[in-house]
Amino acid sequence: MTGVETRSVARDSLFLLADVRVEQNAQTHRVRVRNLSDGGMMGEGQLRVQRGHRVSVELRNIGAVGGTVAWVQDNRFGVAFDEEVDSQLARRPPQRAEDPAAVVTPASWTHRAPQPPQPSTLRKL
Repeated sequence: MTGVETRSVARDSLFLLADVRVEQNAQTHRVRVRNLSDGGMMGEGQLRVQRGHRVSVELRNIGAVGGTVAWVQDNRFGVAFDEEVDSQLARRPPQRAEDPAAVVTPASWTHRAPQPPQPSTLRKL
């Protein structure tokens, strides 16, 4: 392989975990995503796949993405996504289902100052 870049789609090198499910199999496998583009990814892990297998990949902040295994080499494999995704979303911290600004935190009484003393209980000096 030469040092000339022949891909037409930019890839992001990163390290994140994803869950992959091979079609026709209910079991999910945790894999490392080594690089990610809008059109596909390279995964690494103890997952036995073959070229042409249909997979579903659960990516952080993106969700489930369908695709086809394009290549396999040792414990690495490439997946071509069925539809393009916004690969930059996976780089962001995990998003909560709720808007943090909309979450109301209940009042906590554990660190509240004590009540002032009653004047009738005070001693005169």
